[in-house]
Amino acid sequence: AASDVYKRQVFVIGPDRKIKMMMTYPMTTGRNFDEILRALDSMQLTAKYRVATPVNWKHGEDVIIAGSVTDEEAKKIYPEGWKAPKPYLRIVKQPS
Repeated sequence: AASDVYKRQVFVIGPDRKIKMMMTYPMTTGRNFDEILRALDSMQLTAKYRVATPVNWKHGEDVIIAGSVTDEEAKKIYPEGWKAPKPYLRIVKQPS
C-alpha cells in the first residue's frame, strides 16, 4: 500500500559517529518518546557498566550482568553478590 512507503525514523548516533539505534515507524503511527528515552538510558548505562537491561527495563530497576563478565570478575565488581534464577542470568541492582 502507498501508506507503507513513507516512514518516520529515529536514529541515535554515538560520540564515535556510529549508529547505535534505529527505530522505524509508519507515518500513521506516532513515535513513542518514552521508549526513545528508555533506550537512551539503557545505552548510556550499558556503555559505562558491563551490564544488559531486560525487557521493559526502566532507570533504577535491576539489570543483568553481561555474559562477557566471568563469575570471578563479577565477584570483584559486585561483592554483595547477585540473584541467578538461571546460571546464565545474573541479576544485580543498577550500578550508579
